[in-house]
Amino acid sequence: MASGKFFDEMHGTDGSVREAYKAISQWLDSVPKRELNARRKEAEILFRRMGITFLVYGSGAHSERLIPFDILPRVITSDEWSLIERGCLQRVSAINAFLKDIYHGQEIIKAGRVPAETVMTNPKYRPEMQDLDLPGDTYVHITGIDLVRVGEREFYVLEDNLRNPSGVSYMLENREVMMRLFPNLFSRNRIAPVNNYPELLLQNLRAVAPPGVERPTVAVLTPGIYNSAYFEHVFLADEMGVELVEGQDLFVRDDHVFMRTTHGPVKVDVIYRRIDDEFLDPLVFNPDSLLGVPGLLSAYRAGGVSLANAIGTGVADDKAMYTYVPDMIDFYLGEKPILSNVPTWALRKPDDLKYVLDHLPELVVKEVGGAGGYGMLVGPAADKAEIAAYRERILADPANFIAQPTLALSTCPTFTDKGIAPRHVDLRPYVLTGINSTVVPGGLTRVALREGSLVVNSSQGGGTKDTWVLRDGLSGGAS
Repeated sequence: MASGKFFDEMHGTDGSVREAYKAISQWLDSVPKRELNARRKEAEILFRRMGITFLVYGSGAHSERLIPFDILPRVITSDEWSLIERGCLQRVSAINAFLKDIYHGQEIIKAGRVPAETVMTNPKYRPEMQDLDLPGDTYVHITGIDLVRVGEREFYVLEDNLRNPSGVSYMLENREVMMRLFPNLFSRNRIAPVNNYPELLLQNLRAVAPPGVERPTVAVLTPGIYNSAYFEHVFLADEMGVELVEGQDLFVRDDHVFMRTTHGPVKVDVIYRRIDDEFLDPLVFNPDSLLGVPGLLSAYRAGGVSLANAIGTGVADDKAMYTYVPDMIDFYLGEKPILSNVPTWALRKPDDLKYVLDHLPELVVKEVGGAGGYGMLVGPAADKAEIAAYRERILADPANFIAQPTLALSTCPTFTDKGIAPRHVDLRPYVLTGINSTVVPGGLTRVALREGSLVVNSSQGGGTKDTWVLRDGLSGGAS
């Protein structure tokens, strides 16, 4: 999986253009570089007008940036997408079953398939959720599954994002910008649409409203303007036609949640919350939190409101629990994983720890609860001092780390300052679950814009691309 050779999604090993990219290749042959440069500048202007920015956290002041956008799309065939779709649906089904189980009978623990301590000592495990039944047994309503491609039909799951997966607004705006910039290019390909995502999201949220609610009121709960994904919170609330609220806009009365409006209190039935568990209810979790709603957990447990995603989903969202997802698929579904995990060493295991310490310069090491590319070691790109310092961190708390091989991420054609060149990419498809589950055909492609870089996170200098899933037949008709 880790080598000097990378799968080129546009070109075969003999240099020929793969069928899915032929229309793109012909178009590139006919478009001068100065026009591509002009379109890239136009795209940047459009994104600035839309206000699509994100906050980067670091030492000192936070900075707000425009996420880099590459104007060359990534193309996925219908057959390739079918594999991705089936694999994502399988994982989400198993993860939902796992979450229901650990908050009820804990059969998978009793069977010895997942160690009890991995669940019960996990900081994201919420005993307050024990024995609570949820509408449709749905714990994870919105999932972002990060995939990497290493071969013709070889996709690996890098991680499952189950708490507050972000980035879908970029998926939608990337498509809108591409359609504005290159309408003729769309006419050469049959591309599955993604613009129905907000409608599907709203349908799925309404589907998990408390029993007996016929016309559920949905709201998006945001921590506020200083959150890195605030643009997305505003965008999704606007696209769904629902209220965007902060904790101070809500209150609990008689085990129901109400929002304050100019016309008086309005009951809220479903909250799409973009706030982590620990800040949701200061009466139960962090007492210093000003972001949440006092009494929210009480209303939730009484069945007066539904939350998406459910409280306690984070127990299945860390990188240690990720290693057990194939066991979940086997235990609950009786199936083999359609999409494999990346080989992973759990450093809480003595043998794994020894191996990783002996091979640090070759591996990528991550914190179990890490995100956004922060706090990780990329061994091949680190110097001796960085490796030595990270070794000390591992030895201080081995259970807080996992390690993986350096992945041979596939490449896609990308428009750079030096012209069109291959750059490494990953993919985050989004799965929406209410009564049923749906995978939106596209997802967010992230691209490592720096030559040779394998780090695609926007916080680490990566960008995004529009992701095209071709319908059956490669050309004829716009999406």
